[in-house]
Amino acid sequence: MARRHERRFFFLADRREVRGEVNRPATRSERERAFRFSEMVGGTTPAPSDELLKALAEAMTATGDTADSDIPAGFTYLGQFIDHDLTRDRTDRAFNTPVTPDQMRQARSPALDLDSVYGFGPDDPNDRIFYSADGARLTLGRTQSSGPPPVAIFELDGFDLPRKGASTAEPLEARMAQIPDPRNDENLVIGQTHLAFMRFHNKVCDRIAQGGTPSSMLFSKAREMVVKHYQWMLRTDFLPRIVDPAIVDDVFTNGRKVFEVGATDFPTMPIEFSVAAYRLGHSMIRDIYDWNAVFSNGGTFGNEGTLENLFRFSGTSGNLSPGTNVDNPLDGDFERLPTNWIADWTRLYDFATEGTPELAPELGQLNLARPIDIRLTDPLKKLPLGSFGSRGKNVAAIERNLAFRNLVRGRMVGLATGQEVAAYIGKRVKGVKELTPKQIVGKELGGLPNQLRKELTKGTPLWFYILREAEVNGGKLGPVGGRIVTETFHRAMEGSDVSILRDLTFSPILGQTPGVFRMTDLLKVAFDASSGELRPLSPDAPRPVASSVAAAPPPAQPSIPPTTPPSPPAM
Repeated sequence: MARRHERRFFFLADRREVRGEVNRPATRSERERAFRFSEMVGGTTPAPSDELLKALAEAMTATGDTADSDIPAGFTYLGQFIDHDLTRDRTDRAFNTPVTPDQMRQARSPALDLDSVYGFGPDDPNDRIFYSADGARLTLGRTQSSGPPPVAIFELDGFDLPRKGASTAEPLEARMAQIPDPRNDENLVIGQTHLAFMRFHNKVCDRIAQGGTPSSMLFSKAREMVVKHYQWMLRTDFLPRIVDPAIVDDVFTNGRKVFEVGATDFPTMPIEFSVAAYRLGHSMIRDIYDWNAVFSNGGTFGNEGTLENLFRFSGTSGNLSPGTNVDNPLDGDFERLPTNWIADWTRLYDFATEGTPELAPELGQLNLARPIDIRLTDPLKKLPLGSFGSRGKNVAAIERNLAFRNLVRGRMVGLATGQEVAAYIGKRVKGVKELTPKQIVGKELGGLPNQLRKELTKGTPLWFYILREAEVNGGKLGPVGGRIVTETFHRAMEGSDVSILRDLTFSPILGQTPGVFRMTDLLKVAFDASSGELRPLSPDAPRPVASSVAAAPPPAQPSIPPTTPPSPPAM
């Protein structure tokens, strides 16, 4: 897990204390400045042992089952995009520099309002750089020509994030995305997802401008419409895919029962969500993707849509370079996204079953997420040292295991056990049953020594408990994990300045069907399917108009030999 997502300290607003690598009362400055976390359940069970956490981590990342879920793979990274909308650290510190809560600068309390896309808006002197001359639309980027003809001659406007380029004298900085939240360029899928939201905003601007909205009101009106459609999509499309739909309906119909019930002040972020429940996405990650018509099974250059390459072709975790020297980010020729690496959205989301059969993916290559269960894909067993600030150090193998790092993080902040959280929720919600010892152990941990088996079944680490519960629940978060995630989303929508929970008259108008708005609808507004923008490299699809034609021979094909695995999305 990337260091920028590994908080060393957590300020619990409701407890007025700091937890993490230290546990102590918060200072006055920390109470005023630190991000507002909270704790739903105070745990009393002794902390899990190293032996148990190591055994769990090794079992969770063991090579084995590679089954797919029925969730299109794009939702894995949409989940990461949402995570970055909920939490945003603006602390100005060099990489790998320790930061205490007293030094942290946070943008706000959690809200689902797309500030990772908008920043502080076009009127802010620092964030004006993200906007075009009209002060309403977001500035998009241009890809770099690459690959074999005809792709080699394409430099496409609007298919890459805007990058700093000549605005900085530092060669590496030139490749960084010029967006409010640089985390949204840490892998290619989230980068293209962020771009889709930027394009969606600009298209909404175009639509309401045609309706006569004055230019002075264009940005605010467009943002309001975008945020409401976004929240509607989360409520009706994203959440029911990862959470038992009955839980989602109950929360949004009858209100919250376990988290900040009746609260009216700024929302907080429960550590049960951020350190456990919302890390469900780690189990959904694939090790390889049929990315587009160029990089796929049977594609021009074969199936090189590896997890590593999806991180390599980014400006934050990668270097946008086909170079072979993984330690030298300047080893290569690409300072913008190569055209042949732009996303084929029809392989990430299921347009065909959502009203657009003509957008079925080629060769049936719809990427599906891995099931939500205790298993993580094998590359996550050995994270690169640079992903958690330890490059050049001698680090034990287990400490490079993502599952182990997640489990240790839960212990550091004193998370209550799965049984304790289940009991807490069960007192407030009917029908919540704890997992049985047999369900917790499962087939993967049948060989645990009796002492560790007893420790596990009496005090199951919350993250493991929630993933196992989802597995028992048919691949969706259940009564514990689903309740935590849905109520946190509900509270975050409630705390947004623009909220569908307060505007009860709102109904989406930008989808294919009135009153319905899915992620596929958002993408169909952001990209013109008729001109091939949803799958621009398909030989059978209309091709987007190239913004320029390269006069020189095309650069070398950016094909990368295997090296070390990347850091995962922080969902």
